[in-house]
Amino acid sequence: MNLRPRGALVLAALLAWPAAGPAADDNPFDKHGRLRVAKSGTHLEHEDGTPFFFLADTAWTGPALSTVDEWELYLADRKKKGFTAIQFNCVSPWRTAPTDLNDRTSYEVRDGKLVPHEAFFEQLDARLKAVRDAGLLAVPVLVWAHKKGDAGFDLTDEQVVTLVRFQVERYKREHCLFVLAGDARYNQTDAEKWRTIGRAVFKDHPGLLVTTHPTGKNFPWAAKEWEDQAWLTVLGYQSGHGDDDAAAKWIHSGPVAEYGKRKTFTRPVINLEPPYEDHNGYQSKKPHSAYSVRRAVYQSLLAAPVAGFTYGGHGVWSWHSKPGEEPTDHKGTGVAKVWKDALALPGATQMGHVRTFFESVRWADLRPGQEYVEQNTGKDDPTKFVSCAAAPKQGVYVYYFPAGAKGTILLHVVAAPGAVRWFNPRTGEWKAGGLEPPDAEDWAVVVRPAGGKGKP
Repeated sequence: MNLRPRGALVLAALLAWPAAGPAADDNPFDKHGRLRVAKSGTHLEHEDGTPFFFLADTAWTGPALSTVDEWELYLADRKKKGFTAIQFNCVSPWRTAPTDLNDRTSYEVRDGKLVPHEAFFEQLDARLKAVRDAGLLAVPVLVWAHKKGDAGFDLTDEQVVTLVRFQVERYKREHCLFVLAGDARYNQTDAEKWRTIGRAVFKDHPGLLVTTHPTGKNFPWAAKEWEDQAWLTVLGYQSGHGDDDAAAKWIHSGPVAEYGKRKTFTRPVINLEPPYEDHNGYQSKKPHSAYSVRRAVYQSLLAAPVAGFTYGGHGVWSWHSKPGEEPTDHKGTGVAKVWKDALALPGATQMGHVRTFFESVRWADLRPGQEYVEQNTGKDDPTKFVSCAAAPKQGVYVYYFPAGAKGTILLHVVAAPGAVRWFNPRTGEWKAGGLEPPDAEDWAVVVRPAGGKGKP
């Protein structure tokens, strides 16, 4: 990194910067109340105003395919690693879980009418209760809608409304961010379909948190047709599993970043599916590394007002139980580890470090701040783009430098304890050092310039 100071710049010893976050045995909902969208429209917060950093883990088929003991083990692991939410699919049939562990589906169709299966949902009740008891936010996908074999694809619109409404009535008192449709497409026809279904189900539930999960590299929310959809309270998207330059550029400089340039916001923006660790990249056909996931996560967070993100580990999302195979009906994604082994993928621990980094500052005040960095390597190589977010009134500027990235920080920095603090996203350690990243790996940094405010 090159630093261009406007004034004297002297390095100071860096003080220890302890990790923040609630104690492992705290239940934030008991302590701070239910969640809502903050008045700023940029993030979620509790009823008492405490910001909620959304850090979800993906266990799409976990509730359907897990035993009671397995689910408890899984939740304990994710809680320990710092996750604050669990994202899962509610309905079978789904391509990766045609039935639950006991060969049950979630519904049947009789004479054109959809009838939910109570036994299936009793198991889901228990899994969701365990999420609540662990002090984690439930993020249930109410219907999947990608292709044949998914309930949201095969059912009529009326049947989808019946199924979704049944689940909302059942779980509306739980701590949930409801996801209306998984992998829904948003061409002209399908977009209106989901707007209509959303209005039909959620019009009588104005206090609920609701989002949806589009297909990869699809960010339809800037369209005027969505502005008046009051039921849609959180803007979810997935950057997907691409690993070429175009995929990298989409994350930090695509439509999400354009949306992030707004002056005012009404809804938080959350990447619900960045690349899954150990899942094959679309272009290279090689597994995404922990670094690939980290880069996508940090740059997603800094492209729009910080709200949170979702992590996925290949093998965990599919609750994979047979070694040496790909997940059911997901050919090309790569051989998956058994879910218990996949829990130990290094990226999962590093996602907790992401939370540590952002909770060390007033993250809810951060807004995209690319005017505070001049790109060097990022001009020609999208994988080496330096991302920035800033809270000028608080005098806080945060940056993420991918491995090998070079850039110029456009701030006035002078000698002061803690003016520049480097954060190792691999280990979660803070490090004293100079003005260059400590090594050629990826690093995050917090800068507090002279007088508290930067001058780009």
